[in-house]
Amino acid sequence: SAYEGKDYKYSLDVLPQEYPMFGAQDMRSPALEFEYEDGRYDMCNMRYKSHKIIQGKPDIEGLPHIYENSSGEFTTLIITVGDDISGVSVELYYSISETMPIICRHSRVLSGKTAVYLTNAARASIDFSDSDFKYMHLHGAWIREKHIETAEVKKGFQGIESRRGASSPNENPFMAIMRKDAGEDFGEVYGFSLVYSGNFKMLLEAETYGTMRFQAGVNPHNFKWKLNKGEQFITPELVMVYSENGLGEMSRTFHRLYRRNLCRGIWRDKVRPILINNWEATYFDFNEDKLINICKKASELGIELFVLDDGWFGKRNNDKSSLGDWFVNTDKLPGSLKGLSEKVDKLGMSFGLWVEPEMISEDSDLFRKHPDWALRIQGREMHEGRNQYVLDMGRDDVVAYLTDVFTAVLGSADIKYIKWDMNRNISDANSAALPPNRQGEVMHRYILGVYKLMENLVSTFPNILFEGCSGGAGRNDPGILYYMPQNWGSDNTDAVERMYIQYGAGMVYPSSTICAHVSDVPNHQVGRTTPMKLRSEVAMSAVMGYEFDLSKLTDDECYDISEQIKQYKRIRSIVCFGDLYRLINPFENRSASWMYVSEDKTKAVVFYYNKLAKPNSEIRRLKLKGLDEGKTYIVDNKEYTGRTLMNFGLYLPEYEKDFESRAWEIEEKK
Repeated sequence: SAYEGKDYKYSLDVLPQEYPMFGAQDMRSPALEFEYEDGRYDMCNMRYKSHKIIQGKPDIEGLPHIYENSSGEFTTLIITVGDDISGVSVELYYSISETMPIICRHSRVLSGKTAVYLTNAARASIDFSDSDFKYMHLHGAWIREKHIETAEVKKGFQGIESRRGASSPNENPFMAIMRKDAGEDFGEVYGFSLVYSGNFKMLLEAETYGTMRFQAGVNPHNFKWKLNKGEQFITPELVMVYSENGLGEMSRTFHRLYRRNLCRGIWRDKVRPILINNWEATYFDFNEDKLINICKKASELGIELFVLDDGWFGKRNNDKSSLGDWFVNTDKLPGSLKGLSEKVDKLGMSFGLWVEPEMISEDSDLFRKHPDWALRIQGREMHEGRNQYVLDMGRDDVVAYLTDVFTAVLGSADIKYIKWDMNRNISDANSAALPPNRQGEVMHRYILGVYKLMENLVSTFPNILFEGCSGGAGRNDPGILYYMPQNWGSDNTDAVERMYIQYGAGMVYPSSTICAHVSDVPNHQVGRTTPMKLRSEVAMSAVMGYEFDLSKLTDDECYDISEQIKQYKRIRSIVCFGDLYRLINPFENRSASWMYVSEDKTKAVVFYYNKLAKPNSEIRRLKLKGLDEGKTYIVDNKEYTGRTLMNFGLYLPEYEKDFESRAWEIEEKK
């Protein structure tokens, strides 16, 4: 057979493979690689053994995953392949949605006759019959996350990865492969999103004979996992979405799935409270009186939640100490968290708290007691990032300690919200708890420990709204959404920069999961001054909050904010749970626009942002999307049919100034 290499007319190097192995004629990227304890590298000939079809979608032990809400949503195919010589086998899971063009894939690698070391275990490997595609990914950096990058597929290797210990702000674990003529509303698109928060890799290999291979999974860089006899390794889940109607339909499919089948808990289907965070208002320089003054004004304006950010614990007056010492700084908060939360509650607001559980300061009681709990390479100088080290989250004793500590903290007051931060990349990735031959497990064990800690706390405190954060959007990925139904979009709160960030994020993430704050000007990140109206209307297109000293506002500013808050309360259910339609791409235009339409198409809200004014501008119209052609809608007290709004559109104002904006509320005529 061709598989045995006995027929010179055929080669696995040109045939599509479902779970490819290297060395048996297929010289392309393999899905699985391992070696024996004596250092031998094994070719591993995987062959079909059996398959079964089950109703439903099984849970994935220890990892975040898409779940079923009710029976009949998914059907799962499980194919078992195995290698007779080594005894290693793999179960390949394909969970197929019955209502959406979605396949969810993960695998379970089972040990063989002896211990082996996995050095590569990609979840998905997909062979396309041609490489006539372009691909999109979300590139960036801290305060410049999720910028859209598109390129034609070229011969050879291309792709994205993170080696930073987190999914990272530099590359999001998402890629779209699309036909070269595909766009926002037309053309074939294949979307891939990895439900994982650690080091990942997505690879495209366009090879000699015109075919193309896509692979995704845990990054094999510095990865070497010992699989003893009787053990298993479970790969993260890859969500695959198909659209024949462009990127817009792909995005809406991801949004519906992640809102309903990834996010969990009581907050999944609730509108999110409007919050005020004290960080940019005070940084570390606060006391209880200063915080209460901010809260009094926030309550008057209609804000619903106060969040106390960094600096409330240990001796934390700057970022050089106290991470790990999770006890209240009573010099700042003499009444502790309980006393402050009670005062906030009397003002008619809920109380929330910032934490950074995974980090430790050298100047901390915890580090002095447990220096071995920090990731470090023995015999070498430790590397700080943001004046802090990283706890070894792969250790059971560390996870148990943090579970106890934060159970006590979260139970000490009436806390309704937690912002969970992680402010640096992982270096010195060695664990004192593992032998030398297992240090290649550290990065994956780290994220498994994070997931375990998150599960412990969100299950113990189901009523708390948890928000993920990682120096902004450094871990803004589907894995975190399984535990926390929203993520901080970026540390950059500038309205113009947020247009790019939120437009890119919407490619895969629903707006109910993206948090955006209105902050002071000149902006603290880029120094730009923009109108309050623009800042508010950009934040309104996500989960809106505020982040400046409200006690310093003028009466006119207070009035404007109170009106904006009333407006957001009217529209936030549409923004959070409606269908997104992108209208103007800010990466390609002087302006940006997008809209949300309620599921029953009776309501919509349209946002338009003018970045830079154009002198003597032409007359322009904004064509809407997603409405019902046969319905009559009210816009600015005028009646339009859905057909008119989508084919003729709305006239855009002739803006004469930079940074002007507009938000239209649209409702079906009763």
